[in-house]
Amino acid sequence: MSDAPSATTTAADRPETSGPPVTGDDPSLRAAYRLCRRRTKEQDPAEYALIQLVPAPLRPALYALWAAANALDDLGDDRTAPAVERAARVEAWITALHRELPTGSSPDPVRHALVDTAARWRLDLSELRDAMVQVRDDTSGRHFDDWAAWRAWGRDNLLPWFGQVRSVFDRAGVPVALRLDTRESYEEFLDGVRLTDILTDLSADLAQGDLLLPDEVLDRHPGSAADLAQRRWSPAVSALITRLTGLARQWVTQDTLTRGMHPGPATVLHTMAALLHAQLDAIDSAGPDLLRTPPRPTLLTRARILAPARTRAALAWALTPLTVPPPRHTAPAGPPAPTPPSPTTAFRRPPPHPSGERPPHVPPGRLPAHVAVIMDGNGRWAQQRGLPRHEGHRAGAAAVREVVHGALDIGLRHLTLYTFSTENWKRDGEEVDAILDLLRRELAEDPFGELDVRLRWHGRAGRLPTDLADLLHLRERTTRGRTGLTLTMCIDYGGRDELTRAAAALARRARSGQLDPDLITEEDFARHLPLAGLPDVDLLWRTGSEQRTSNFLPWHTAYAELHFTPGLWPDTDRRHLWQAVTAYTRRQRRHGTAPAGT
Repeated sequence: MSDAPSATTTAADRPETSGPPVTGDDPSLRAAYRLCRRRTKEQDPAEYALIQLVPAPLRPALYALWAAANALDDLGDDRTAPAVERAARVEAWITALHRELPTGSSPDPVRHALVDTAARWRLDLSELRDAMVQVRDDTSGRHFDDWAAWRAWGRDNLLPWFGQVRSVFDRAGVPVALRLDTRESYEEFLDGVRLTDILTDLSADLAQGDLLLPDEVLDRHPGSAADLAQRRWSPAVSALITRLTGLARQWVTQDTLTRGMHPGPATVLHTMAALLHAQLDAIDSAGPDLLRTPPRPTLLTRARILAPARTRAALAWALTPLTVPPPRHTAPAGPPAPTPPSPTTAFRRPPPHPSGERPPHVPPGRLPAHVAVIMDGNGRWAQQRGLPRHEGHRAGAAAVREVVHGALDIGLRHLTLYTFSTENWKRDGEEVDAILDLLRRELAEDPFGELDVRLRWHGRAGRLPTDLADLLHLRERTTRGRTGLTLTMCIDYGGRDELTRAAAALARRARSGQLDPDLITEEDFARHLPLAGLPDVDLLWRTGSEQRTSNFLPWHTAYAELHFTPGLWPDTDRRHLWQAVTAYTRRQRRHGTAPAGT
């Protein structure tokens, strides 16, 4: 990076230009950014209009991000080539980016702009790795049984790119930069974005033999899938489209989306929602033409949305000081931007236990798939040694690392840790702050970064400090593609709270007519739990002598084997996990059936 300090200006101080103040003196780099801008304007006028609502110094970075995402999609969607060749082209693009990031340059103009953007704005493009790989995997086609699978696919693609946009605002010093009240409203808004895009591009997708809608909704309109495959407008297709546009409107209407947000980003999101509603109106009005050509709102409709939005945005940004990094010199003086992992990254094994003891042999089929742990005894451990309670939590963090290593050693697939409960907020404020600071440090240090560990967070986001929630989201995004151990950290989690939120989600679906209350099944309830896809617990282990489950995973532990041990959590290491698993293998699990031979 340049030795020059970042410039602090107001948004009104700089016009948008391709000259030195924005993109530097390098002619090839300036041409790369101009290409990204032109492609954005030509291929997605709505996205281009939204970018015009942000300060000029930030726009080149957003053009580069959009153009990169679109370039990958174009490679994956090019039906002039067979699927295998398209996948290879996407893989080559990702590999080239991985190779070029440390150099700060690329012969490909879109990657050149993206590499420069990552270096200038200190973006961690490793967050995009799984989204990019998903484009490669999509070349072989996608099929969704239900909305849960569809949402996971859409969010895995959109969330990382939107996260990069938010990072640009963060680096610019914008207060509450794209910070949303709740994760749920953010992700549901993006579901609406994805569904609107799919409906808009329906004619092009059908022409290629793609139907990116879940069976769950197609089955509710018998015959609609066959009619769409033949590009035939029918009453079933008409009813399906009406239902889908209604869902998309519901998802993009998020009243809490911009609460507490800086008015600049808030204006962008309000305008985005208005443009999406206008697009959905155009889809509804298209009728049979929807199967032949992408519908678009009229120019007058767009003008009525964008004209006042430009005025509001100009006022919002006029007095906002921005921290704008200077253009880079040809030879960067500082560290390069973080490099995304190569698609062939090899994870290292955990270090062996200091005693040299190896994990026990567990017969095939006897290893629990999911172990959940109530890590009890940190405070008592510290008090027994005359130490403040927060020292017990620090020692407990070392035990967490040990147990994760032991889970990897033994081949465990799921490990869930009760890290901080909804009731823990009642503790002394100093202890709560110490726990949150410890979590922050552990996440920043990322002790499992080189291991095949996928991190998930289960709990509420509203009460956690913003920077801690951001770190949790970051670790989730950057480890999403890992297939070894899934480590779920329950932070600000309560079992009754989880069940209440699931019931509320079901009630909303029933009220909107999407679900018949008399036909709700256990599977329906499970799909509406806040963390979809968390498997049932096989073994629930609690340290510290207490023998209760303390509001931990009540739905998932209905048939769990219980294992209580007297040792305090900071004294725990991987061998205690192995002992708990060994004890589990000796139990006969019947799930309500009679014992054999009776």
